[in-house]
Formats: sequence, structure tokens, C-alpha cells
Amino acid sequence: MSANRSPKVKPLMSISLFRTLIAIAETGSFSAAATRVFVTHAAVGQQMKRLEDQLGVALFDRSEKSPRLNQLGKALVPKAREVVAAYDTILDDLTGDPALIGELTLGAVPSTIRGLIPQVIKRLITNYPELRVRVTPGLTPDLQEQVERGSVDAAVLSKPARVGRHMNWQPFVEERLILLAAPEVTEDDPARIFATMPYIRHTTKSSVGILAEDWLVAQKIEVNDMMEMGSLENLATMVAHNLGVSVVPDICVPDPIFDALRKIPRADHTHARAWGADTGRLLQDAVGRKIAR
Repeated sequence: MSANRSPKVKPLMSISLFRTLIAIAETGSFSAAATRVFVTHAAVGQQMKRLEDQLGVALFDRSEKSPRLNQLGKALVPKAREVVAAYDTILDDLTGDPALIGELTLGAVPSTIRGLIPQVIKRLITNYPELRVRVTPGLTPDLQEQVERGSVDAAVLSKPARVGRHMNWQPFVEERLILLAAPEVTEDDPARIFATMPYIRHTTKSSVGILAEDWLVAQKIEVNDMMEMGSLENLATMVAHNLGVSVVPDICVPDPIFDALRKIPRADHTHARAWGADTGRLLQDAVGRKIAR
């Protein structure tokens, strides 16, 4: 080898690629593996193409409609299991608890960041002073996808429509829907309030907006739309300025603006937002103790 020739650098492998490979081997198909690792069928194909490109070898026989592991691919699976097992237990022998040190990437819907999340983080860093926490905001569907992809370690979010069997979903509180109004609103009858006040709608891209819309439809209530807001915090600010009213969950750990508003109960309690964490024991302990009612 020439003295000036640089040695070949081996590409870094993603643990998620190995997890997908193992899922394919155990389920027998890309489609079944997609269900197990919570990605689309197309994403599984893209991941395996990337793994083959990084290794520089073909791992699948693609001569038929459904790709199948070839001999080299089958031989790689036990090695992949060893790598994943080593990754999952890398700190066990050193600390006895891999959650004690390192960085936790925590996803959170925006309405929790001003009240609940700071209190959760305070408990976490009190119990685990070597832990660093990074907060990633997002709506529930986006956060669930990030948890499934492994780009966040855990997330505090509304109960997703689909809870996969590999998701560690831990519910901890339920927030009933209320009619939110400014302190200046003295009327107590929700029907009269809806008839006389503008309605501030929460975006239906979020679980909160969908929940409120479902309730309005179920109650056959027609509202006078004034505006639509993309976040519960901004919506509460508009209500605080008496620009309108809205139907929202009664936030369990409210920020000062939300806390100062009028919360008018509804006659029925059929609609509520279930809060929970897609997480392990570490975050479950911090959240569950803090806001248990």
C-alpha cells in the first residue's frame, strides 16, 4: 500500500437498520416487519437498500415479487442480534442502570412545555443528576412517529389512535373538555355563550382539535367561527384577550395564562383527552408521581 494512500473507512451502521433486518428475518416479509418496527413498507425497503449500500453486498433475493433474505443475509442476522443486544445493554455492567447517565431526548406536545414538562424535568434531574434532557416539541402523530423511528427516546402525548405492541404506553391522567372563556365572561350557560360569543377553533391537525370538533358535532352545536389557532397556548392567549371562547381540555398542569381563564364544565363527560407517556420506567416515575390526582 502506498504511504500516501488513506485506509478505507468503514461506514457507521445504524442500530435501527439492524433492528429492521431482524424483524424481517423473524416475520418473514417486509410488510410484516413494517408493522413490527412501526414504519411503512416503503421505509423498510429503503432501510434495507441503505444497509446493503453501506455493506457493499446484496442481502436479499429480489428475483420474486417479495424479497427474501439470501444466504449472506441470513448469516448476518445472528451478528445483527449480537450488535443490537450489546447496544441495548451497553451500560448495564458499568452503572447497573443505563438510565442514570447520558442524554434523554424527550418529545412533548406544546401544551405541556409551559407547565408539566418543566416539573417532570426537575424531578428527573433531581433523581438523576448526570442525565441531560433534550426536549423536542411536536403534535401527537409526529411525536409517535419519532418514537417509532427512534429519533426521540420517549414522548408525553395524547393517547394515539394506534398503540403498537412494542410501544410502552403509560397513561397517567385524563383531561375533560371544558368551555374556555375570559374572566370578563359572566354568563354560565354554554348554549348562550356559544350563541353570543365568537368561537376560536383549534387546528384539526391536532388531537385536541379533533376531540373538540367531535364534541361539537355530537352535541349538534353550531359556532360562530372567528379564527383558528395552531397551538393551545396561542388559543388561550386569544381567549384571555376576550376575543372569543373555545372548547379545550382542562389542562392538568396549566401555565399562568390558562390558569387565569374561566373553565365552564360541560353537561356531559363523554369526551376527554387521555395523557400518557410512550416511555420506560424512568420517565413514567417522574410523570406519574408529579401529576397524579
